[in-house]
Amino acid sequence: MELKVINDKGLSSANLVASDEVFGRGYNEDLVHQLVTAYQANARAGNSKQKSRCEIAKSTRKPFAQKGTGRARAGMASSPLWRGGGKIFPNTGEENYTQKVNRKMYRAGFAAILSRLVAEERLVVIEDLTVDAPKTKLLADKIKGLGIAGRVLVITDSMDENLYLSSRNLPNVLVLEAYQADPVSLVRFPNVIVTRGAVAKIEEMFA
Repeated sequence: MELKVINDKGLSSANLVASDEVFGRGYNEDLVHQLVTAYQANARAGNSKQKSRCEIAKSTRKPFAQKGTGRARAGMASSPLWRGGGKIFPNTGEENYTQKVNRKMYRAGFAAILSRLVAEERLVVIEDLTVDAPKTKLLADKIKGLGIAGRVLVITDSMDENLYLSSRNLPNVLVLEAYQADPVSLVRFPNVIVTRGAVAKIEEMFA
């Protein structure tokens, strides 16, 4: 398939012949959901710690007599039934939330996301995106000149220092190299700019 390519001024350039396997694949919503869910789960630290009833700093004394008060019987204040008591099945802080996605599924899901972006005309291929100095305004003006509004993910073949520094103060812009691109970012950003060189690297990784 052919992808339209523009220069940094928004003018048309020579089209790029791209792999149908990466940019022309059908969309599989279940696979993409599994991919995104697994990616987010694998980012979890799993260090949330809760205390069981034996770890709570409470007295083991019986709060009141077993009979005669009219209240429900209680053994100690650290009971999970009481406010401030221990948890029945607490998080230990050593939980492992890792989900495995095999390579074939990952590649297919990643390609499905890229294909959806192309089909919906939300993926823009640009010859190259550079700025002359590390200034936020220069990058903001360039993106505006491309006719793109809203949040933007920029994928480059190599990280230009001026480009990276210029993007850090733009809350709606994220700049990544091709090997750093992940399914969550591709799904979250409504607009994606990919350099011609990055397209070649993505095809090399996923074709």
